Amino acid sequence: MSTYVTPKRGAEAQAFLDANPDIESVQIVWTDLCGVARGKVLRRDEVVPAWNDGRFFPISAMVLDATGQDVPETGLVFDEGDRDLLLWPVSGSLYRVPWLEKTAQYVAAIHDLNGEPAYADPRNALEKVANRFKSDLNMTPVGAIELEFFLMDRASALAGKPIPPRSLINEARPQHYQAYYLQDTDDFGPFFKDLYDWCDQQGLPAKTLISEYAPGQMEIVLRHRADVLKACDEAIMLKRVIKAAAEKHGLCATFMAKPYSQWTGSGMHVHVSLGDEAGNNLFAADNPAENQLLMHAIGGLKAAMAESMLIFAPNANSYRRFRRNSYAPVAANWGVNNRTVSLRIPAGSAKACHIEHRPSGADANPYLVMAAILAGMHYGITEKEDPGNPVVGNGYEKRAKYIPGNWFDAIDAFWRASILKEYFGKEFVDTFCTLKEVEADRFFAEPVARDFEWYLRTV
Repeated sequence: MSTYVTPKRGAEAQAFLDANPDIESVQIVWTDLCGVARGKVLRRDEVVPAWNDGRFFPISAMVLDATGQDVPETGLVFDEGDRDLLLWPVSGSLYRVPWLEKTAQYVAAIHDLNGEPAYADPRNALEKVANRFKSDLNMTPVGAIELEFFLMDRASALAGKPIPPRSLINEARPQHYQAYYLQDTDDFGPFFKDLYDWCDQQGLPAKTLISEYAPGQMEIVLRHRADVLKACDEAIMLKRVIKAAAEKHGLCATFMAKPYSQWTGSGMHVHVSLGDEAGNNLFAADNPAENQLLMHAIGGLKAAMAESMLIFAPNANSYRRFRRNSYAPVAANWGVNNRTVSLRIPAGSAKACHIEHRPSGADANPYLVMAAILAGMHYGITEKEDPGNPVVGNGYEKRAKYIPGNWFDAIDAFWRASILKEYFGKEFVDTFCTLKEVEADRFFAEPVARDFEWYLRTV
């Protein structure tokens, strides 16, 4: 069922405003194809009308590249006269913004003026795929997202030469690999206190915190949801909270996949399972290999992996993360309690058995990542795909099905997609590929410092 507010439903917004009489402005937050949170800011008296009737938004905003530049080649800018669409609020998403005075926010998705969901809106794309589990299989996707990110020294990061940040409680600066080092989380305690306080105020189920593998790298896990749309809304909101808390404490937080050449990159691991009508985990198993539904889902994820990589790794920087022995997977494979594979069945009780999907970078769009994962699972279940044998030992040393290792190959694989085209639709595939193709051309047209370091005097 759609979570979007239908026309003449401003009562929810009015109730919020009545309970928060000091609120003066409200941010509409919508996530574009590149995973960038964009939107508008409304004055208080505009909020209820926006919930009743939607808010106009130009069609060109659906196809901005990562720099916010139009991509007319998609046909959704001047060819459409840059006509208006509508931002529709998502019920249950209206919360105060703790780091801004007298401000609130809500999540929205884009619909056409006739009420039809816009195909190039990432949230709509996820809803379209997720609904197929209910209609076709009478199952409910269950998901959770864990995000890795880097805290950086703000001045150096903004200068394009990032270094790890100095502790907020002493003069120490992390310099080495120190996975799970509690001193690192202690050193940034004031940042994490604000982060968790703000998450609580916004209803975000932020849970386990760890200091990750590289200096200044952290990870926060969100609780699983039997509503994958909400799980992805919360991932977007968590990114906003993390960046705002970092800013308050004089830091910079980034979700770039690979900001440092010498250290590991940041992933977005997605945990997924399927529930029945009673909420039981259909992947539950003492021995995962004996659960045929789970095995078919893994088979489908493997089959769709190559053509999905443009979604899992959407940017030029994304592909710097994929290195052998880096904890970032380089092949379409699976295993039990094995972090060297792309599809991991984590350790745990039989009733909690699920898939941890590991290829995506922290820079990927959560809605599109979840949609691609569900598409692969649905395909595997309906087509009874065989996952093959699990990897035992070092997955980096095993031969496995190829997945694209660079941006251009990933774009080409998505153009030729067969599985995802059936789930996302040809229009979406053509639009996303065109956007990323143009973005790649723009990115590589500009010489950078490395060009001159390598070639100025040698060629």
